Amino acid sequence: MPSVTHYIPGLTLIDRTFSVPLDHHRPDGEHISIFAREVAASGNQAAGLPWLVFFQGGPGGKSPRPTGRTGWLRRALKDYRVLLLDQRGTGRSSPVTARTLAWRGDPQAQADYLKHFRADSIVHDAERIRHELLGPDERWSVLGQSYGGFCVTTYLSLAPEGLREAFITGGLPPIGHGPDDVYRATYQRVLRKNRLYFARYPEDQERAATILARLADKEVNLLDGSRLSPQRFQQLGMAFGMSDGFEQVHYLLEEAFVHGPNGPELGETFLSGVLAAVSFADRPLYALLQEACYTEGIASRWSAERIRADYPEFAPTHGHHPLFTGEMIYPWMFEEDLGLQSLQEAMQLLAECQDWRPLYDVPRLRTNTVPVAAAVYYDDMYVERTFSEETAEIIRGCRIWVTNEHEHNGLRAEGDAVLGRLIALLGGDL
Repeated sequence: MPSVTHYIPGLTLIDRTFSVPLDHHRPDGEHISIFAREVAASGNQAAGLPWLVFFQGGPGGKSPRPTGRTGWLRRALKDYRVLLLDQRGTGRSSPVTARTLAWRGDPQAQADYLKHFRADSIVHDAERIRHELLGPDERWSVLGQSYGGFCVTTYLSLAPEGLREAFITGGLPPIGHGPDDVYRATYQRVLRKNRLYFARYPEDQERAATILARLADKEVNLLDGSRLSPQRFQQLGMAFGMSDGFEQVHYLLEEAFVHGPNGPELGETFLSGVLAAVSFADRPLYALLQEACYTEGIASRWSAERIRADYPEFAPTHGHHPLFTGEMIYPWMFEEDLGLQSLQEAMQLLAECQDWRPLYDVPRLRTNTVPVAAAVYYDDMYVERTFSEETAEIIRGCRIWVTNEHEHNGLRAEGDAVLGRLIALLGGDL
């Protein structure tokens, strides 16, 4: 367990690297590395505080890189030393990219490798690390944001003996609902977000329609050389579930056109911003495993694409009423996104895979003894509220705070308040 210590104002950071089996069911086989960063308030690193492990959203999202005692860390560090875990395949944990997957071999070998990067494997990694850092008898606390909450629920299913308490923000998973149920609900929520967006910025209807018409009539390339198709432009709606998502998109659209030698053209500022928003080159696991988050023993078969047929209003040529899509992964992304093109065949195998292991143990959750507090965001675009409330009913003793004060990124935007509320909820102060 090599470690390196750094000091920044207000924080002590200890970088740690662990070796874990790629397949925890074959512990003597190939190993990969897992990176985690211990964070303590300056002067508190030796105070014997309990541990709080953070599970990032995603899938495929690396842990936050702290720059100071701010946000939810500020609240957490009053009571805990924090472990920021780069989940396998992300950040410094044996990263999964098109480049690193290439040497794995053919698409089947790549798909077989990728099957080991879901929540169950992430939980087994955490347990290996707990044993190494704390010993087998000491428990730690966990905090899961979004997909990280899915991981925490898997933790409660597979290894609750390692947990002291659990906090979940915007991430109670839809237990009992497959990907088709999830995307039917998601399209409905995205429709509502579109209505709210265009009510706030009505002038953007014409702007979006003009951009879509330009993209349909003329090939436009992003700054990496890939094509900006109408359907790719619609991906900008993925931001709509964040507290600042409407503004992110609006400010892009209001600067979309510049005057070039042949008249109005889509400018570099717009094209650069769109590329940053729609490319998965730096986080391919998000695209590869998005639907696999919801599959247990079934194939997803490109669920978002199939269910989209029930919502013709999302067609990119919908005249004067353009709509943006949300957190959906489509087959054409693996043709148009340069960071995904080489993974097209492996992704097709994952979409057809039916032998996914179970992620949740419902009988065990019904007899849960670990204290659990969860924030459920009433207007969450990414995680269906009603499904989350059903899951809260399954997890014995789960205390939930349902609120419309925050969007899905409440922990990032107002982490002090959100985490503080959950800590108080478990402490009996509310």
